Amino acid sequence: MATHELMGGKLHVYKRENSDKWQCSTHMGGKMRRKSTKCESLEQAKDFAEDWYLQLKVKNRAGLLKNERTFKQAAEQFRREYEIITEGTRSPTYVGAHWMRLEKYLIPFFGHMGLSEITAGTLQEYRIHRKETFVPRLKPAPSTVTDTPPRKGPARNTIHQEIVTLRQVLKTALRHGWLQHLPDLSEPYKTNAKISHRAWFSPEEYKKLYDATRRRAEKPNKGERFRWVSEQTHDYVLFMANTGLRPDEAKRLEYRDVSIVRDDGTGQTILEIEVRGKRGTGYCKSMPGAVYPFRRLRKRNNGQPTDKIFPKFSYMLFNKVLDEENLKFDREGQRRTPYSLRHTYICLRLMEGADIYQVAKNCRTSVEMIENFYASHIKTSLDASAINVRKTKPMKARVKAALADESAAA
Repeated sequence: MATHELMGGKLHVYKRENSDKWQCSTHMGGKMRRKSTKCESLEQAKDFAEDWYLQLKVKNRAGLLKNERTFKQAAEQFRREYEIITEGTRSPTYVGAHWMRLEKYLIPFFGHMGLSEITAGTLQEYRIHRKETFVPRLKPAPSTVTDTPPRKGPARNTIHQEIVTLRQVLKTALRHGWLQHLPDLSEPYKTNAKISHRAWFSPEEYKKLYDATRRRAEKPNKGERFRWVSEQTHDYVLFMANTGLRPDEAKRLEYRDVSIVRDDGTGQTILEIEVRGKRGTGYCKSMPGAVYPFRRLRKRNNGQPTDKIFPKFSYMLFNKVLDEENLKFDREGQRRTPYSLRHTYICLRLMEGADIYQVAKNCRTSVEMIENFYASHIKTSLDASAINVRKTKPMKARVKAALADESAAA
């Protein structure tokens, strides 16, 4: 291999045996650095190498020459590991959201930085950058009717999800020894979050909803060709509010997953459901109110064991009913969706005094989730007899009070 020395032996220009192009190398900033000159002429290669060497020297004096992995390199390693390790255990949508955040926001901002440069201050600059560079949605034309409010910037939860992806990349670097410790990723100036509950239907609102869907099922607004979808929507509302299933679980549900049984504990006829969804395979015991909708669904669709119970669901019709009955938003401004029927089931069970642990098991969630998002606003969870307690007065005080009452009466 032909080699030539420049800059007093600090710079080398060489050619590999199977290449026509000259390469150059030097040791600077505690690391051996190499680059192809992409030149076949030795003189041109020497000129290129000297320019490259001087540029590196200037960067090294300015402290810009990094002897560490960059965030972009750590992100590439994270992506390579994550796709292999989580194969089959994370949904493609969840994994794709990580890649979108990396490509669209995190790598453009942090990609060129060395891992040690990513500090709590840098992270705060990123949060400010995301707010300042936000491009608002174009205003609709005056004739366009829309209920969607104008966007004011990325929501706090959106930026939080981006920080989650950033943390995963930094943890990857930490495992490989490219980073000594994780920086402080907490959000400064953050106040305690407001206690809020998820959108649901109160008993009065739920009755208003199923009365409206029943009227449509009995007499579709646009004729007989809409009868099937109207009847399906009515039974969907009743089925979901009496089982507490998630919409994705109901979408996967087949007739063979549901059995009509008589419960030994209550003596009532209920549904036993084998659920496949977000938490894998689980089981659910319904309220008695889910039996008749299920029987109607099976009879209407001539349901075979492997058929879907809800092959289609009209979100358009569901939202139209909510709009007509003024139920689309709750008093806190939260939008109601089919998921709100699950929330309604949980809240109604708690209001009736059901055991919170059994409700959590039946809904395939945790007691903590129910306490945080449901139990905190249920008025029946407060025991007035335990709250309105008065301390018993001592005997002397009671005697004095009685004498005072007698003298006042005299």
